[in-house]
Parts: sequence; structure tokens; C-alpha cells
Amino acid sequence: MMNLAIKKVCFLVALAACGTMAYAQFPNEKFGKPSKQEWEFVGWGDAVKADAIILSKTMTATYQMTDQVATTNQSDPDMSIDNLADFGKNLIDDSNLLIKYEVNLRTKILKAEGAKHANIDITYFSLNDKKLISFDEIEDLKVKVFTKNEKGKVEKKNINTASFVRERVDDNYMVLHVVVPDVQPGSIVEYTYKITSVRPAYLYDWLFQECIPTVHSKCDIQVPAFLQFNMNVPINKLIRSGVIADRLAYDTNRPDLKKGKSVITNHYTIVGDYIPSEGETIAPFTSMLSKPSLDKLPAPMPVGSSHLKVK
Repeated sequence: MMNLAIKKVCFLVALAACGTMAYAQFPNEKFGKPSKQEWEFVGWGDAVKADAIILSKTMTATYQMTDQVATTNQSDPDMSIDNLADFGKNLIDDSNLLIKYEVNLRTKILKAEGAKHANIDITYFSLNDKKLISFDEIEDLKVKVFTKNEKGKVEKKNINTASFVRERVDDNYMVLHVVVPDVQPGSIVEYTYKITSVRPAYLYDWLFQECIPTVHSKCDIQVPAFLQFNMNVPINKLIRSGVIADRLAYDTNRPDLKKGKSVITNHYTIVGDYIPSEGETIAPFTSMLSKPSLDKLPAPMPVGSSHLKVK
């Protein structure tokens, strides 16, 4: 009897280990093909009661530096902390700096009432001034819906993005309304898009908490060291963050900036896992220049808005 009891305990432990391994493949940040675990996953804790869940939501932001970005350092393109003057003396030329964002979102619809969560709003900067052409550009927007048929075979449908509606919300921001039709319980909806931003002194906020539960949310940003930002990272047991020194290469055809020249960056990574829906307070990830040398700070996002907001 003792041996039998031991065998039962061992068997239960083995089952628990297998269950852990099955979901160890979360998060799946690779877009284009939902994993087997994602098809089986229906939530955790109180999240199983939700109409839909966000399986993965990621954003990367990287500066693209063209030609020379600081007029005081033209003689030394290999800029570093050691050869930079005080921040206020480094005059940043906005025309030589862009920010490249890439956003990916995967949502699973669990109930018929959750079909509305296949729709999202993308808020982006666009100045309402005909004299000043200044706007961020949404590029490579792709929306896919994955659904299993009666035989269990996965069917993929590409959504036509040309019909999506843009709406102005104020003099500084537009919203792209993304509406996905014919979504049913069990469907997985994927979104991927890029934004080229003309405002190097401003980083979009990133919401870790939405109106539905989120399995995985990640924000990855590389900021040149000559741009000194105050980063406000959410303080929560579900959010972990880190920063390391990294390098970013110049994107240029100038002969005096040979291949391999780069600048030191602060590489921020903020990750949240198994985040409940709105209710428990989790602040967004925000940033602001600590010692701005610009004459005018960028306009803030509209109240109640975010870079990516699930309805």
C-alpha cells in the first residue's frame, strides 16, 4: 500500500509538471501562427469568466539616426557619454531623428459577447495645421483572423485594411478605428503594424492593463544616451523592468560615417504577465525628457486615450 501511495504522488507530480511545461511556451511573441497552447488556453483564475483575452501584446521602439544628430559632435560621429557636452548644449536636429515602432497584438475571443474585442483603436500624432506638415505614419497594417472549422482545421482570413476609418479627436491626434467582421467564439485575431514617428522627444505611452485580461505585455525601447528621459515604470508585482547599456548603429550613406559607427543607448525592457482586466490599478508606462532643449514639448495624448486601446 505504501508503494502504491508513493506511485500516486509521483504520478500527480508528473502531471503537474507536464501541465507547467505545456504552458511554458507562453508567451508566444511570434506572430503569424498561434500555438497549440494558445488554441487550448481559456484563461486563468477569474480571467476564465472574460469574454475575450489578450494572449500577447508587444511594442518595440527604436530610434533611426540619419546623418548627424547633434551639431556639437560633427567631428566625432561615434558619440558616447564621454564625448557629449552637457545635455542643454547638444542641439538636437529633429530632421535627423525618427522613431520606428512595431506593434503586435493577438486576442482570443472566448464568448459571442467578446466579438467586439476584435476591434481596436490606434491613436497616433497628426498635427491639424496645413502650414506645418507634421504627422506620424502608420505602415504595414495587417489583420488576420484564425478560426477552426468543424473538422478542427485552422482557417486563416486576411482582413482588408483599406476600409478602416480615421477620425480626428483633437488638433494633435487622430484615431484609426479597426473593425474586424465575422469573428466567432474561439477565433484568434492578430494585428501587426508599424509607426514612423517624427517626434524624437516623445515616446508613446504603453498600457499594460486593458478592459480584458492580458496574458503577456512587453514594451522594448532603445533610446540614444544623448536623449535623457525620465521613465515612469509601473510599480506592480505583475510588472518587471530592466535597463542595460546598448548600442545603435547610424543609418546613413555619408562617407564620413562609415559602417559600424554607433551611439550608446539605454535599452529598456518592461514586461507584464497574467494581468487582470481593469479594476486593479496598473499605471501606463510613460516617459518625458528630463532636460528638454526643445522650445516646445510635444502635445500630450488625449485624456483617456492610449497608443493602443482595446474597446
